[in-house]
Amino acid sequence: MSLSIQTNVASLVAQNNIRVNSNFQSTTIQKLSSGYRINSSADDAAGLAVANKYRSDTAELSQGVQNANNGISALQIVDGGLNNVSNILDRLRTLATESASATFTGDRSTLNTEYQGLLTEINRQAANVKLNTGGTYNTNLVTYVGGGSNAANAQVSVDLSGSNNAVDSTALGISTTSIAGGGSKISGNTVRLDDAAASFLSASATQAFTFHLNTGTGNQDVTTTLTGTAQGLSGSQVISDLNTSLQAYGITASVASDGTLQFGGATAFTVNAAAASAGTGVSAAGTTVNTSSFNVTSGAFAGFTGAATESFVVQNGNGSTTVNLTAANAANAGSALTYINTQLAGTGVSAVKASNGNDITLESSNSFSVNETAYAVGSDTGSVFGAVGAVAVTSASASASNTGNALAALNSLQTAVANLGLVQGKVGAGVNKLNYAVNLAQSQITNYSAAQAGIRDADVASEAANLTKAQVLQQASIAALAQANSAPQAVLALLRG
Repeated sequence: MSLSIQTNVASLVAQNNIRVNSNFQSTTIQKLSSGYRINSSADDAAGLAVANKYRSDTAELSQGVQNANNGISALQIVDGGLNNVSNILDRLRTLATESASATFTGDRSTLNTEYQGLLTEINRQAANVKLNTGGTYNTNLVTYVGGGSNAANAQVSVDLSGSNNAVDSTALGISTTSIAGGGSKISGNTVRLDDAAASFLSASATQAFTFHLNTGTGNQDVTTTLTGTAQGLSGSQVISDLNTSLQAYGITASVASDGTLQFGGATAFTVNAAAASAGTGVSAAGTTVNTSSFNVTSGAFAGFTGAATESFVVQNGNGSTTVNLTAANAANAGSALTYINTQLAGTGVSAVKASNGNDITLESSNSFSVNETAYAVGSDTGSVFGAVGAVAVTSASASASNTGNALAALNSLQTAVANLGLVQGKVGAGVNKLNYAVNLAQSQITNYSAAQAGIRDADVASEAANLTKAQVLQQASIAALAQANSAPQAVLALLRG
């Protein structure tokens, strides 16, 4: 190689290597101090893109885990509320069972007061846990957890929508139930006994109620008369006085849901309420039949005379019975009642005087039919139903019996318990689904983080070795540069004379 002063090639080579080694050392120090192998896209553009995707997925899943845990907490709060509603349903069934017993001698109104209060409490608690009809959680609850290839796979759904998943009293089908004692109300009566400020039958005023009964041992007419006081009678006193008089006959007086007087019981009866002699009566004048029984009332009864005859067939589950009426056995209402009841003995159908005290009413706790097969009076008299053909029988009203409301409530409560169990099952399944989703998300977070670390993180041992190497090379390069810079001075020796 020729000697030159103009161009020091060795120095240029040394300078270039110093630059390369300096960059190498700087890059190595950056990796060690940051802990990352990739600190800029120039380090590994393709690897950086993959690592960023893993980091983004991990960020999504981390928030998704928080979302799922929040959802689990919310559902656990709901589940606690549902357990409490279940306990309330147990108490409602206890009260309904107590009222449904025909041997219960307490006040069913007291039981019903607690019962209605608990229905209100169910509504309050359902609203508090947001699972009332139309409540915040009475919908399809969708929790975004992430980790899926599309939105559907990234979400967990707990469907609590619709009235079948709400747990207020309306959705459970028990909002209109009652365990109050039922009864038959006096026709046309609007006098309310539930007004605490009202008083009835002032001093010396009276009001009579005449009951026509068939107690199973024969027909009987019973008149119970209420007598007022100087202060008047309260609604509760009216009920107490009536029950004192009627308890021996299996009839109970109570206040109906509309506040008016009603009578109930398993005894076949009709009743006629007379007008009050003075002051405010406990009821309007009127009549009623025991509507807790299947019943039919005759037309205007007429005693049989001469050759007049009438035949009708009473049929029920026990069979059919034919009743033949003539002047010999039905000359008046009393003898007709006695004969009809004798013929119907053992059938479960009873005959009593109608509420007007003259006609005849047939009653039974089970369904029955009446069909008149023959009617012939000619110039004589006699009539019960008075026309050949089927006679319409009025169906029993379940709410008119002492226990009917409670029995109906028990059926509704049984369904409510089953429906509540279905909702609890969905809530519990939702908690499990979210727990499984959290487990998967945590696993994905771990694996995505490991995958990202394999691409982005620096190998500290390798980079430490590189740093030592870079430092040695840097020092060697500087020493070589010094030597290269001093080489042109040798040319001066050729110029010395």
